[in-house]
Amino acid sequence: MQPELTKTPANFPLSPLGAVVILGDIPNPELLAIPLAPTPSTMFGPRGACLVAETGTLWVSDTGHHRLLGWRQVPTRDSQPADWVIGQPDFYHEGQNAKGTPGRATVSVPTGICVCGGGLAIADAWNHRVLIWHKIPEDSNVPADLVLGQGNFSENESNRGKQSPDANTMHWPYGVAYHQGRLFVADTGNRRLLIWQELPTENGQPADMVLGQPDMISRNENGGGSPTAGSMRWCHDIAFWNDNLVVTDAGNNRVMIWQGIPTENNVPCAVVLGQKSFDLVEMNQGVYFPSAGSLSMPYGVGATEDWLLVADTANSRLLGWRKPESILLLQGAIADGIVGQNSFQSKSENRHFGLPTRDSLNWCYGVKVCGGTAVISDSGNNRVLLWRFL
Repeated sequence: MQPELTKTPANFPLSPLGAVVILGDIPNPELLAIPLAPTPSTMFGPRGACLVAETGTLWVSDTGHHRLLGWRQVPTRDSQPADWVIGQPDFYHEGQNAKGTPGRATVSVPTGICVCGGGLAIADAWNHRVLIWHKIPEDSNVPADLVLGQGNFSENESNRGKQSPDANTMHWPYGVAYHQGRLFVADTGNRRLLIWQELPTENGQPADMVLGQPDMISRNENGGGSPTAGSMRWCHDIAFWNDNLVVTDAGNNRVMIWQGIPTENNVPCAVVLGQKSFDLVEMNQGVYFPSAGSLSMPYGVGATEDWLLVADTANSRLLGWRKPESILLLQGAIADGIVGQNSFQSKSENRHFGLPTRDSLNWCYGVKVCGGTAVISDSGNNRVLLWRFL
C-alpha cells in the first residue's frame, strides 16, 4: 500500500466548524432549482476574491455574472449583500461588458484579483487584459486607471488580433498577483507567466520576463514538447510562500514551486506537487480516486507563513502542505492536511453530491489568505467562504 493512502491528515490550520461567513445564496432544500439571477447577495461561479485587510474591504470576482462585487468592510453574516458593483449598471443586470463594448469599468469573465500596491488588479480573462486601479475602489463602477494586454480600454482581441503573442499581449489571463513591487500575470491561454519588475505605469506596457516559454512570442503547450520543470500547460494562479514563487499548472495537474523569485526568462521550477516527477502530468497520477499526493486540475493557491493551501478543484477539496526545512523536500510530497473531504481518497462534490454545508466544497477555484482568514471561491456552490484559521 502506498504511503499516501495510509497517512492521517494533520491538524489543519482551518477551523473544523467550517466557514464563519458564507457569501452567496444559501440553498433551500425544498427548491429543485436554485435561482442564479444577479442580486446584491447572489453569485454565479465566483473564481476569485481578495480581502484587502482583515476588517477592511472585500472584492469578489462574480465571474458568471461578469461583475465585481465589493463590501465596504469584511462581511459578518451569511448572504450579506454587497455594497458596490463594478461591471454592470446595477446589481440586477449581467452580461459580458454589460452587453456593450469594453470600457474602463466593464469586465468579461473576471477571475483572479489582488491588492496591487495601494490599489487593485483584476484578470479580465475574456477581454484578454488586466485592469489596474491605483486606489482600492470604494464605490460602484469606479473606472480602472490602467490596462495591460491591450493598447487601450476599448480593445479586447486575444493577443491584440495576432496569432502569436508578444510581451504586451495576453490570451485568457486568469491569475494576477503582486509581490515586492513586481506584478505577475498567469497568461493562461499563452501557457506562460508574465512578470513586470515594477508596477506598470502605461497602458499596454510590455512585460519584462516570461516563465513557461523560451521567449515572448511562443505559446505552445509545454513548450511544444514533453512536460519539463520549466514548461506549462494551463497556469492559473500565483502565490508566494516565504518569498518562493508558487504557480498552479492546472493543465498538468500540478503545482510548480521555485526557490525564490526567478530573475531570468524560462527558469525551471525547483519542485512540483501533485506529480512524482517533472515529466508526469496525469490527473490523480493516472488513477480514478485521488490520494494525499495527487491533484486534479488545481486552480487556486494561497499561503501562510507555515502552510501552503491548494484548491484541488476537480477533487473538490483544499489540500495543505506544512513548511519544510528546505523547499526541495517538497518534490512529490504528500499533503499534511485536507478540507472538504473526509479522507484523501474522496473527491465527490459536497462530499456525497448533497447540499453544501459550511465545511464542504464543490469545484473550489480560488483560495487567498489575509491575516487570520482564508477566502475561498467555492465556485460550484456559487459562493465565497470566509474561513478562520485556528
